[in-house]
Amino acid sequence: MSAWQLPFVRPASLADRHFSTVIVGAGINGVGVFRDLSLQRVDCLIVDKGDFGAGASSAPSRMIHGGLRYLENGSFSLVAEATRERNLLLRNAPHLVRPLKTVVPLANFFGGLMSSALKFFGRTPPQRTRGLLAVALGLRLYDILGRRQRVMPGHRISRVPTNDRSLFRAAIRWTATFFDAWISHPEWLILELIGDACRDQPRSAAANYCRVMGCAGNILTLRDELTGALVRVTADTVVNATGAWLDRSAAVLGGAGPRVMGTKGSHLVLDHPALRDALDGRMAYFEAVDGRVCIVYPFLDRVLVGSTDIPVEDPDQIVTEPAEVDYLIDVLREVFPNMAFGRDNVVYTYVGVRPLARSDADKPGQISRDHSVVVDPPSATRDIPIVGLVGGKWTTFRSLAEEATTEVLQLLGRSRTASTELLPIGGGADLPADAAATERFIEKMTASGMGRARALTLLARYGSKALPLAQRLAASGDVPLQHAPDYSAAELSYLCLETGVVHLDDLVIRRTLLAIRGLVTDAALAEIAGIAADALGWDAARAHKELRTCTTALREHHNVRLQAVAPDVAPSFDASLMASSALGQS
Repeated sequence: MSAWQLPFVRPASLADRHFSTVIVGAGINGVGVFRDLSLQRVDCLIVDKGDFGAGASSAPSRMIHGGLRYLENGSFSLVAEATRERNLLLRNAPHLVRPLKTVVPLANFFGGLMSSALKFFGRTPPQRTRGLLAVALGLRLYDILGRRQRVMPGHRISRVPTNDRSLFRAAIRWTATFFDAWISHPEWLILELIGDACRDQPRSAAANYCRVMGCAGNILTLRDELTGALVRVTADTVVNATGAWLDRSAAVLGGAGPRVMGTKGSHLVLDHPALRDALDGRMAYFEAVDGRVCIVYPFLDRVLVGSTDIPVEDPDQIVTEPAEVDYLIDVLREVFPNMAFGRDNVVYTYVGVRPLARSDADKPGQISRDHSVVVDPPSATRDIPIVGLVGGKWTTFRSLAEEATTEVLQLLGRSRTASTELLPIGGGADLPADAAATERFIEKMTASGMGRARALTLLARYGSKALPLAQRLAASGDVPLQHAPDYSAAELSYLCLETGVVHLDDLVIRRTLLAIRGLVTDAALAEIAGIAADALGWDAARAHKELRTCTTALREHHNVRLQAVAPDVAPSFDASLMASSALGQS
C-alpha cells in the first residue's frame, strides 16, 4: 500500500469474510476503536450507513477543548481527561489541531458565584452572568486539571485592552484569557485514522454506505446502500459506535436500550472580515442572555459561530432552522454591538446531534458529556457480545476508544500490546518541528516544480503526507481549478480515487474545505462534478443526479446560495466532456 492509498472497500468484496470485530459506525469514536484495535493486530471491519464521519463527527464546533463549563456540574474527571486528550492531540496531530487563544469578556466581579454553587449541587439557579471571581476560580482549576502533557500557557486576567474596547459592549471591564485548541478539518483526521489502522493491520477494512441489517448467531447481514445488494460476514464481537443512533442500531443488532438521547447543535460560518480581524486570532467565549455558552472564532478565512443545544428525537431529520440562525445573529449583536450582522453574512450552516447518555436534567446544557462502555452479552438469537459506546465528545475519542478496545480485547481473550497515547496520527508523523525544518520540507516539495505557496497550502492541509502527494500531483499536472482555485483537478481526482468517495457531496462537503468556507458556487460545483465523473467513471445520468443531489443538500441543509436544479429543467451534459473541459480550463 502506498503512502496515499487508503484501504476502502465496497460491501461486495466482504462477502463471507470473517473478522474478529465488526464496528458499526464510522464516526470519530468508532474510527478511534478501529485504529486502536488494529494497532493490537486485531482484524476489524468498520462500516457506516453513510459516509465516513458524516454524522455528528463532521459537525462539531471544531474545537478541541477540555470543557470549562463542565466544572459547574462537578465533572472534574471529565475535564481532566478532556484537557489531557486536548494536549495529546496538539502533539499527535499538529497539522490539523492548533492552539486557540480564548478570551472571556467580563462585566462584573461577583456575578454567578451563587449560580455556580447551585449548579454544582444539582439545583437549577436563576440565570445570572458569571463575573470575574467565578471565572478566575474556574480557570485556576481548569489549569490544574489540564497540567498533564501541557503544551500551552495558563490563564491570565486583565483589564480590557485599549484595542478591544470598541469590540465588546461598553459594560465589559475585564477579560480572562486561556488556551484551548481547534481542528481545521475533523473529517480528514477520521480518514487518517482509518489509513493508520489498515497500515498496522492489513486485514482490517473500511466500507461506507454499508448498512447493518441484522445479526443472528455470529452472522451480520450488510446492505450496500449504493446497489441494494446484501452480503454476510461473521464476527467474534461487535462494537456499536453509532452515537445518537445507538439505540436504533442496538435494536437491529439485538442489543439492549434505550441508553442515549440527542441534542442538536447548529453553527454558522460567516463572511465578516471586520469581525475576523477584530478577533485577531482569538476565540470569544461568552454567555448569551439565556445562559447558553456561545463561541465565536476565526476559522480559516471565515468566522465560526456556535452553537444551539436543542433536544431532538430523530437524528436523521435535523436542519438548522431559521430561528436558530436568528438566535445566533442576535447573540452576536448583543456581544459585539458596534458591528452589523445579518443573514447576508452567513455563507454556510451545519448541524449535528450530540450523543448524550439519557438524563432527566432540566436543561440540555446540564446533561453530562461524559462517556461509558457497556456490554450486551450473547442472547438467544445472537452468539456474540455487543460493546456499546454511550455518550462522549470529539476531544476524548482516543480515551473512549482505549476503554472500548480494552473491553473488546478481554472478550477476545487477547491483551494490549501498544498504546495510542503518544502515537502520531496521519500527517502528524514526522512533521517539521521548526522553521528551518519546514523550509527544508518545502524545498523538497518545490523540487518537483510546485510553487512555494501551493506547497505551503498542501503542508497545512495534509501535514507530512504533503510531500508524496506533491510529487504525485506534479507528475500529473497541478493547475488550479477555474472556479475553485484552492484545489486542482489532480488533487480532487486523488481524493475521489483513494479516499472512499461515493457521492459528490462526500467530495465537496467532507473531503475538501470548499463548502464550509463558502466557496461553492454553481460554476464551481459543475466543474467539480465533471472531475468526479471522470475519476469515478460516472455516465451523464449519474453525474447529473449527483450534481442535483449535492446542490439540494447544500441549499436545504447548509443554506448555501445556489440555483435550484430541478430534474425537469436541469441542463443535460456529457460527463466525460464536462470533465475534459474542467481539466482543460484548470
